[in-house]
Amino acid sequence: MFPYPKQTEDRNMKRKYEGVYILNLQTKEEGIESLVTGISKELESNGAKLEQIDRIGRKAFTYPNHAKQTHGYFVQFHFQADTNVVKEVQSKLRLNEEIMLQHYRRA
Repeated sequence: MFPYPKQTEDRNMKRKYEGVYILNLQTKEEGIESLVTGISKELESNGAKLEQIDRIGRKAFTYPNHAKQTHGYFVQFHFQADTNVVKEVQSKLRLNEEIMLQHYRRA
């Protein structure tokens, strides 16, 4: 009756994603490493398979943000996950004040 195939198979398929996180630089370097391991544990606990972690490092913002910060620590994660994992991780990490921004896209 419908010309399109059922999408139930597509929902359970793992896809490749890139996640970029900007961490607050008011914490020390030891705090940044603990944040990176916390993000990776959160991704893995929700069923994501980490492929690569790129620590891009400290970068200056074009404009200062609402807290008048001019720099942030950028980290990029490459991972495979189901489609609903990104929403779950994003909602959990949104509560962490040390993560200033998180952005996800399909790779």
